[in-house]
Amino acid sequence: MTRQLKTGIGVVLTAIMLFPVYWMINVSFTKDTDMRASPPHVFPFDATLEGYRAVLDQQLPYLGTSLIVGLGTVLLTVVLSAPAGYSLAKLRPRGGGALSFVLLIAQMIPGIIMAMGFYAIYLKAGVLNTTAGLILADSTIAVPFGVLIFTAFMSGIPDELTAAATVDGAGPLRTFWSVVLPVSRNAVVTVSLFAFLWAWSDFVFATTLAGGADHQPITLGIYRYIGNNNQQWNAIMATAVVASIPATLLLILAQRYVAAGVTAGAVKD
Repeated sequence: MTRQLKTGIGVVLTAIMLFPVYWMINVSFTKDTDMRASPPHVFPFDATLEGYRAVLDQQLPYLGTSLIVGLGTVLLTVVLSAPAGYSLAKLRPRGGGALSFVLLIAQMIPGIIMAMGFYAIYLKAGVLNTTAGLILADSTIAVPFGVLIFTAFMSGIPDELTAAATVDGAGPLRTFWSVVLPVSRNAVVTVSLFAFLWAWSDFVFATTLAGGADHQPITLGIYRYIGNNNQQWNAIMATAVVASIPATLLLILAQRYVAAGVTAGAVKD
């Protein structure tokens, strides 16, 4: 198979996979009267910005809430998972292997089961329908993943580096903060990105734990457009396009850090 043929096949397969994204953008510019055209319009020749006007008029508060929840989840995830990963990788506490196994199992629990458990707890604690409660719930998905990533990455840091810090008089906490964490930038970016994306796209926790809140994330904002008699498909798709922009930009900017962070510890010298 020639190189040109391989390239052509790759382009065709990429186009097929990206077609839903193109169709989402296409529909976001399509008028309501043209939604049921047969055959459907492949290009929005008679384009409209009604959907994007609806986003600016109705969806900005939802986007703001999602941004707060996403950043809060990132902060809480890194604060909890980075020290835990350092402990498992370098301090090697008793039972660390069992804890790593438990964290791996925790990622296999369906989100809806966790949401039901959180609902009962939040109802009694009085934190149902709060942004802080949603941040905490989203963090429970991201923290186990973050601990595993940090553990794998920090295991690859030479022990001589931490030993030198110990010789200089640094304790475990100072060694973590001044030596290990600065060289774990790729892992920090990787964990932060995935935590933000999970929180940004979450629907199960949002609808279960914040369905009656005054401030709701963008996933519920999109859901409000969907109804039995709803024809605002351009508004739905326009909201989806706008909601995809932050995630897309983050993936583009952080892709090289993510590649290094995810593969850390996969190969030993």
